[in-house]
Amino acid sequence: MPEKLKGQKVGYIRVSSVEQNTGRQLEGIEVDRIFVDRASGKNTDRPKFQEMLNYVREGDRVIVHSMDRFARSLKDLVTEVDKLVKRGIAIQFVKENITFTA
Repeated sequence: MPEKLKGQKVGYIRVSSVEQNTGRQLEGIEVDRIFVDRASGKNTDRPKFQEMLNYVREGDRVIVHSMDRFARSLKDLVTEVDKLVKRGIAIQFVKENITFTA
């Protein structure tokens, strides 16, 4: 695997089922890498979500269409955003127009 460049934009997309379209979520947003889960958001135990968390590094920015695509419960949302920010990773929610940084 090649060495990662610092400061990548990493997209995360989640849809609840295989039939749902992922195209609209980050349409028109340029990202270096995208992780797509086709799974319920009932918890954070989603394969691509976990892969994305392991992939991102300090200086990166995670871009998600909306908070409900990232986490379904407020507790999970706060916990996961807090963990990323503490690692020096920004997280941007497009629909809500909110970005959390260290």
